Amino acid sequence: MSAAFGKCFDPTGAEFGIPTFPWRYAPDGYATRRQLRARGLRPGGQPVAAQVMRYSRGRKAGVQVGYLYRLDLAKPVRPMTSRKWGALALAMLARRTCPECRITYSYCIPTSLGMCVLCAHPDEQRAA
Repeated sequence: MSAAFGKCFDPTGAEFGIPTFPWRYAPDGYATRRQLRARGLRPGGQPVAAQVMRYSRGRKAGVQVGYLYRLDLAKPVRPMTSRKWGALALAMLARRTCPECRITYSYCIPTSLGMCVLCAHPDEQRAA
């Protein structure tokens, strides 16, 4: 067993406060949010039951952590209603509409510009 593996293995939760397992070694019965979603489930208000951890040189803190939830306490995902679909459609329409020229594009306006490329850089477009 490697040293990094041993530092991440705390099934009782004595060191980290909650049970901690090395990356990819979580026991059965636990799942991350993404894994729950793939099964059509959601955490449903339950607290974090455990975590998986691995050391990473790319992270500022030095570790990556993934929170795990219990499968037996997970609830089914709420279905999309017609009102939710409508709200989502309006939100996407707002993201595709330029606030300056009011043109609706087939793509989302870049948030870095806050407007379409033509409105953000008008001199470059005229020269071309």
